[in-house]
Amino acid sequence: MTAAVDTKKRPARIALLGNPNTGKSTIFNRLTGLRQHIANYPGITVEMKTGAMLVGDQQVEVLDLPGAYSLAAASPDERVVMDALDGRMGKRPPDLIVCVLDATNLKRNLLLVSQAAELEIPMLVVLNQWDAVKRNGLRIDADLLADRLGVPVVTTVAKRGGGLEELKKAISHSLDEPRRIPRILWPEFIDEARDIVRNGLEETGNDVTGPEALRMIFDTDSAFADKIGHREKLKPLLKSARDRIRSHGMNPASAEPVLHYRHIEAVLDGVIEGDGMVARTRDSVDALLLNRFWGSLIFFAVMYVVFQSLYAWAGPVMDLIEAGTGWVQDLVSPLLEGTPVLQSLVSDGIIAGVGGVIVFLPQILLLFFFIAILEDTGYLARAAFLMDKLFGWCGLNGKSFVPLLSGYACAIPGVMAARTLEDPKARLTTILMTPFMSCSARLPIYVLLIGAFVEPVYGPLVAGWTLFLMHFVGAVVAMPMAWFMNRCILKIKAQPFILEMPDYRVPTLRNVTIRMWERGRAFLIQAGTVILSISIIVWALLYFPRPDEVAAKTREAFIAEKSSAMPADALAAELANPESDLSHKLDHRIGGAYIEQSYLGQFGKAVQPVFDPAGFDWKITVGVLSSFPAREVIIATMGIIYNLGADVDEGSDDLRSIIAQEKWHEGPRKGQPVYTLPVVIGLMVFFALCMQCGATVAVIAKELSWKWAVASFATMTVIAWVAAVLIYQIGSRL
Repeated sequence: MTAAVDTKKRPARIALLGNPNTGKSTIFNRLTGLRQHIANYPGITVEMKTGAMLVGDQQVEVLDLPGAYSLAAASPDERVVMDALDGRMGKRPPDLIVCVLDATNLKRNLLLVSQAAELEIPMLVVLNQWDAVKRNGLRIDADLLADRLGVPVVTTVAKRGGGLEELKKAISHSLDEPRRIPRILWPEFIDEARDIVRNGLEETGNDVTGPEALRMIFDTDSAFADKIGHREKLKPLLKSARDRIRSHGMNPASAEPVLHYRHIEAVLDGVIEGDGMVARTRDSVDALLLNRFWGSLIFFAVMYVVFQSLYAWAGPVMDLIEAGTGWVQDLVSPLLEGTPVLQSLVSDGIIAGVGGVIVFLPQILLLFFFIAILEDTGYLARAAFLMDKLFGWCGLNGKSFVPLLSGYACAIPGVMAARTLEDPKARLTTILMTPFMSCSARLPIYVLLIGAFVEPVYGPLVAGWTLFLMHFVGAVVAMPMAWFMNRCILKIKAQPFILEMPDYRVPTLRNVTIRMWERGRAFLIQAGTVILSISIIVWALLYFPRPDEVAAKTREAFIAEKSSAMPADALAAELANPESDLSHKLDHRIGGAYIEQSYLGQFGKAVQPVFDPAGFDWKITVGVLSSFPAREVIIATMGIIYNLGADVDEGSDDLRSIIAQEKWHEGPRKGQPVYTLPVVIGLMVFFALCMQCGATVAVIAKELSWKWAVASFATMTVIAWVAAVLIYQIGSRL
């Protein structure tokens, strides 16, 4: 009898292990509720959730490991699984492995169980989706399977909570009286190959266990050997061991699963009865959904609903959040009138920054609501199958479509949605390409410039087509960029795109809600703090320095300008009334003057020569620079610069009229219009290709690393600048 876990010294740790689509995460959510958090590991985008549950009066830590088909560590997900089971993540291995199996596909699922048995960690087997067994024409003797494996076997229907109490009791019993699945009996030539490695390493003073030696032999990429650090010493030993396996007619790369499956077939003999055929309903539905024509049509209709909802359904809530932010600013601002700097910091920096974080939540929650629905129903796998050929040429895969499409509403939930991609290269490329999609924040600048310069000259039809085509500029650039990255930059080995078509299921509200809660909380905690910090920094750059003489000189010039058109008494009376139209115009003029001499304004003038080849004057340059944290800020910034105030929008006739009449005031183009058609198109393309969103930079940094976030930001900025320069230079000559 093995020793029970001493839970008085430390909480017991259990790990949920299973293939993708077995319901493992649903069981995790049922066991832990909201007592969970997500951990991302450096250098990869694979995550592992941890939570807490009570078993009797004992506190138990639960690890929800990434779904894996094998412990061969061929992908980052599987390496995380092996590291967690070995104790490399969390400092100690779990006290109990709970293997969650799809009851309708036991043979394939038991490969993972058989491999995990090599670790000699106590185990418990869960046959989930038990309700689908009868529906699929199967009969499974769970008691016989438990006898064959030597560990408890529990049947569950996780989505409805069926069998969860029995599972908790089995966990408690297994922690008190742990039982292990016997390791398979390897053929003699496998034992000989193992001993070649073990004995050879012992001679050099390096001890490894039998399972570790086998993993090095079977791992033809030598990933495990690299981690141990014996690669050079191992080369001749591994070659000799693998030659021994080849001499018996087996390929070392496939010997492990072949031998495991032989063992599994013996275990399952007499356990399963029935033909295992999936219900005819699934076959007929798949015939429709996977059809090249009808399936694609249905797919685009579903994606349109998802895409449109991020605009239509999230829009009113986002407007409400923005209105609430403005209401709080109006409420707090008068309380701090005696301290202008603090007033502006709290109102324009902190409150506006918090509002700038929360405003993304509706889109994030909606997107992950739809992703959870599509995944749980089994449709997302079928959609990925349809889209794979469309994206495969450039290194993406079928699952990339949802994040890229989501990027049209907002890049932030799109980047986060890339977590559904198992292939590390496709995941990385998808994350870096998503900001190229023309998100809703770019729309105001399109509407402003098209309304001011395209529609008045070329009519509404051309204006509409221009707006439509602008949404595809980023996508046209992103696909070749993805191909270039995968061919020339990324050194990550691509993983085969393997898809399993899960059964159709009815999603549960509990599971969907928890998924939304997880992503929303992760965004607020991980990215929100960075976004808020960036907002405060930009506020400071636009606010300081703030010498009193700037306001005094601007006021004097304004009075001198207006005094010629109205009597001095009337002018003084108007300016004495803070609510008068003239007072508002003066405030706007002073605000514009302060922005011009702010640190950001001075920097804009300093770097204007960089943007001069694109035809941008200093005002456009300051607008571009101020919009790097959030591209939609440019409308308010332009309103202040052109003395209209920050409350203008893209439909403002006054703003459209002013920029249409704006002239160069100095230099070789003095007296010429600033906003020519090449400048307008170049500016729109610049916004289409540039990552002017501090929130997106922060999220990419959290999902990948700051190195990738900064590199992506810099690359997109350079591409946008080159495109704007080419458009202006070529367009001006034409």
